[in-house]
Amino acid sequence: MEERVHIVVPAGRLESRFLDQARVRLESWGFRVTEGEHARKPLGRFGGTKRGRADDLNQAFRDPDIRYILCARGGYGMVQILDQIVEPTNQARVIGFSDITALHLLLGKYDIPSIHGAMGKHIAEYNKNRVSCEGLHALLSGEPIHYEIPSHPLNRTGNVEALLRGGNLAVMCGLQGTPFALRTDEPCVLFIEDVGERAYAIDRMLNNLRLSGVLRQIKGLIVGQFSDFEEDPQMGGTLYERIRMMVEPYDYPVMFRFPAGHVPYNMPMVMNAKCRLEVTNAGVVFSQDAC
Repeated sequence: MEERVHIVVPAGRLESRFLDQARVRLESWGFRVTEGEHARKPLGRFGGTKRGRADDLNQAFRDPDIRYILCARGGYGMVQILDQIVEPTNQARVIGFSDITALHLLLGKYDIPSIHGAMGKHIAEYNKNRVSCEGLHALLSGEPIHYEIPSHPLNRTGNVEALLRGGNLAVMCGLQGTPFALRTDEPCVLFIEDVGERAYAIDRMLNNLRLSGVLRQIKGLIVGQFSDFEEDPQMGGTLYERIRMMVEPYDYPVMFRFPAGHVPYNMPMVMNAKCRLEVTNAGVVFSQDAC
């Protein structure tokens, strides 16, 4: 039986032509594709009304026939409906990143794995995002994750096996102090990335994680891509240098320039699931079992 991919638009709006193109690509991969009732009913900058977007997600989380819930895009809007989302009764894997980090954090409350990876718009624009899409296709086809990543001079060596948490730094910090905050009650490796943020804003968010104890509680740190970003020479070091200084009191492995974020080579990862991180002077190996 064909596995079913269900497309929802829970955050920013997406034009119908991209939904059509994503459907064609997914069907060529052998999936049966369906859509949320409100996927083509945008409202302003959003993918629909708050009620409509929440209803589409809740229905998807209750449907035992759905294997994957593909978010059409990120943008902004998940925080508006997060408290309206029910506890899932199926084990469907949500796929998305950026604003969809909020959903990864929510699913972490229930220990349900989800996929940080290419969304509907990226699949529709396949040629621009070929590496990301091929990586996602491989994961959805049952292949385990195994990335070998070049060393970075600021990496800190070490090995760890723990749950993978995190995602977009701004979204994550925006949920600190709420019921949907990042879970650190179990050993975890934290992944962070962001786009279009100023150096001082990122520094503020990193200090949020420091002051709230997150950087002390984690067992490993993966620093992804910070795109559309300009270094500020007045900040006292590059972004990566400041991150490394901030985690200097701790002894867990740290790696920089992981191939994930708002970039065409946004390689998929399984959030809320075990990962293995091996950081050596020769390079980094990141691996996870099939989703």
